Amino acid sequence: MRLIMLIDMDYFFVACEELRRPEIKDKPSVVGFDPKGGKGRGVVMTCNYIARKFGIRSGMPISMAYRIKPDAVYLPIDYAFYEKESGEVMEIVKEYAAKLEQVSIDEAFIDVSKRVGSYDAALRYAETIRESIKRRTGLPCSIGISTNKLMAKMACEAAKPAGIMLIKEEQAKGFLEGKPVGDLYGIGTKTREKLEAMGYRTIGDLARANTMDLIEMFGSFGVEMQKCANGIDESAVEGNYEVKSIGREITFDNDTADAGAILAAIRKLSEEVAGEVKKAGITFRVVTVKMRYADFTERLKSRSTRRSGEFDALLASASDLYSRYADRSKRIRKIGVRVSGLTTARGQKRINDFAAG
Repeated sequence: MRLIMLIDMDYFFVACEELRRPEIKDKPSVVGFDPKGGKGRGVVMTCNYIARKFGIRSGMPISMAYRIKPDAVYLPIDYAFYEKESGEVMEIVKEYAAKLEQVSIDEAFIDVSKRVGSYDAALRYAETIRESIKRRTGLPCSIGISTNKLMAKMACEAAKPAGIMLIKEEQAKGFLEGKPVGDLYGIGTKTREKLEAMGYRTIGDLARANTMDLIEMFGSFGVEMQKCANGIDESAVEGNYEVKSIGREITFDNDTADAGAILAAIRKLSEEVAGEVKKAGITFRVVTVKMRYADFTERLKSRSTRRSGEFDALLASASDLYSRYADRSKRIRKIGVRVSGLTTARGQKRINDFAAG
């Protein structure tokens, strides 16, 4: 029997902050951009469950969060600290996994089919993992268990916060049946709206849908969605997480066309990215600059370079990409710098790592 777990760290950025600021543990707390008294730019990256009770959510504009709860604790983003804590968590999880697939800074699938032989044993094993992470790092997590990655993910979402849930293979369809179709992992807002317009409002509706109608609207993705709605997912735990890019972005306090200010931001971002590249012991081949304008349109420009891990090479390419390709008739809201085509010094693609940004 195949058994898959998803380990997902609860409100990870704020939980990390609680380690060094225990006084905030019982307060509504938000990690994100500076709210600047309700006039700040950017978004909420993570908030704890106390803040969520007031209606604050990840991805919400930080100014809106401040209007909802101005006396919450607002903390700046410290990627280096969160990455260090994530690394410690993943090292613990690896001890329990035949295969581990890290999918983000705070989530990993593990295949435990060769470690446990029953549902009851899987529950006990998950409890051991959760307690080990808590004891050794002080961080809370939730764990979902099932016979495939999709249902492990759905179980984990239902287990939050700090819980464990197991969905047996025969329980999958019943678990999904009455949930809103937008709750199915992988279905975004636009897809949900199209499905609802077709009359499919629950996951059960999608499971029973006319397959040809789904193909006509969504192509092969329609078939995959219907399989998922029936609790079917044949994808394997890949056994590693391959870093594809490392990047950072910054949102300006005010939309700007000031080339000096923009180039200064590019320099700061390049320093941060180059620092991550150096720490990881890798080199890059491609540099990308992302420009989001005041009207929310985006322009991405990339350049292949001689392989390098140096700040100077990154800064030169990033600055030139902006200078050559920015639309000077528009003010810029957000600027980003990213590197890809990553390899180690030996030329091997780096695995068991992640990118933040």
